[in-house]
Amino acid sequence: MAEPTPALPDRLIAHLDMDAFYASVELLRYPELKGLPVVVGGRRAHAPQLRPDGTREFFKLADYTGRGVVTTSTYAARAFGVFSAMGLMKAALLAPQAILLPADFDAYRHYSRLFKDAVRELAPVIEDRGIDEIYIDLTDVPGARDPVGHDPLGGARALAREIKNSVWRATGLTCSIGVTPNKLLSKIGSELEKPDGLTVLTMDDLPTRIWPLPVRRINGIGPKAGAKLDSLDIHTIGDLAAAPPALLAQHFGPGYSLWLHEAALGQDDRPVVTYSEPVSISRETTFERDLHAKRDRPELSRIFTALCEQLASDLQRKGYQGRTIGIKLRFEGFRTVTRDLTLELPVQDAAAIRRAAGLCLKRVDLSQRLRLLGVRVGKLSRPGDVDSTRRSRSAANAAPNGPKPENLRLFS
Repeated sequence: MAEPTPALPDRLIAHLDMDAFYASVELLRYPELKGLPVVVGGRRAHAPQLRPDGTREFFKLADYTGRGVVTTSTYAARAFGVFSAMGLMKAALLAPQAILLPADFDAYRHYSRLFKDAVRELAPVIEDRGIDEIYIDLTDVPGARDPVGHDPLGGARALAREIKNSVWRATGLTCSIGVTPNKLLSKIGSELEKPDGLTVLTMDDLPTRIWPLPVRRINGIGPKAGAKLDSLDIHTIGDLAAAPPALLAQHFGPGYSLWLHEAALGQDDRPVVTYSEPVSISRETTFERDLHAKRDRPELSRIFTALCEQLASDLQRKGYQGRTIGIKLRFEGFRTVTRDLTLELPVQDAAAIRRAAGLCLKRVDLSQRLRLLGVRVGKLSRPGDVDSTRRSRSAANAAPNGPKPENLRLFS
């Protein structure tokens, strides 16, 4: 007796995730590193040096000293246990011969735009989830719901392959795609056959493809929830699906426990959101060594100015201005302090951001050494929008010659 064919779902949602994106972009620049363990996260000083014979000399992870973290790593480096957010010194213990490269975010943003534009030509309904991943609604894309031979999902598979090929032609990079009835399952599916993978699932595939996976594979179950589930002897998504709702509610509360139960059953009705305004835009950096506000004032002032300039460039490129300027400081011992200031008028230029952030610094005790400094702009608006124009006119009428922030000597 022939097995029943899977029913075509009401929605076809894809999650596209670029494969080791930052590292893959670097391999386009340095093709001789293909197949080798490569870690991205170094400083500019770790850029390769050109030898007289035209070959390049690369910096080895074993020679690194400092407190930087791994931005990303190639799959060859991941085989040694080196993953993003790991300290570079720890990574050096696991893979001392790995190549260390500095991050180049301008290049990553360029390739991000290229792959997203390539996808939009085939499937325009896209939710941007960051520099290297997107959700795509394939439901109404021509051909996506057409069967191919005896495969009712053949049209979806063919379209996903076409998207993958289009991304490759536009960027020279591979991606992995999961196609399922919803965003939650597609996010899981895109990870199942990495790199260069394609996974198409229906709800009928839950018992065999989803339920055997660890609970942490569900996006939204973090380390604390995962540890609590583990203590309850709930290790896999299948265990979670079979768990009594009352037990989950007892340990996680009514709201989150209901979501856990529905997620384990593959239920998710969230739409693909094509556009959303950011809440804030920020820039921050972790120092290679702890810096003191007085003894290292010139270096800190230079870094502070550079962050404000980068942030202003981000605002102008994305077409935003903001009224709330904030700072983030992390001291030795990992104590983190934030301060912010809301201005009368929205700003987007580096000098105004630096003045306001400097006023925030005046409210912090800087006697301890610093390991991280960040600057943030919130309460964003578009230049010329109705609300910001009204605020500008109101402020101008109220104080046409109002006081300006003093020219601060930062970290003094």
